Amino acid sequence: MRLWLDDQRPMPADYEVRVTTAAEAIAALEGGEITAVSLDHDLGDEAEVGSGYQVACWIEAAAFEGRLRRLEWRVHSANPIGRRRMEAALQAADRAWSRGGD
Repeated sequence: MRLWLDDQRPMPADYEVRVTTAAEAIAALEGGEITAVSLDHDLGDEAEVGSGYQVACWIEAAAFEGRLRRLEWRVHSANPIGRRRMEAALQAADRAWSRGGD
């Protein structure tokens, strides 16, 4: 299943799961059925709903710990600094998956 994290943009037709908070995204990823993600950085009040960067960091940690299978990922955020930070975390996850043979 393909996960779309965004609080404003409509979900594209080729995605099956839409979430609007970091906690919802992480819960969906923990379920083990997500094969691809597309992440936005800014989701609203960060203190309440988190950010896409939090999700990217969770993915990175889970990849290094072997708790998450390799995902297809993309970042669709318009926030240039947030985009770079998320891409760095997700690229680190790619390196972890490559080392683990996943």
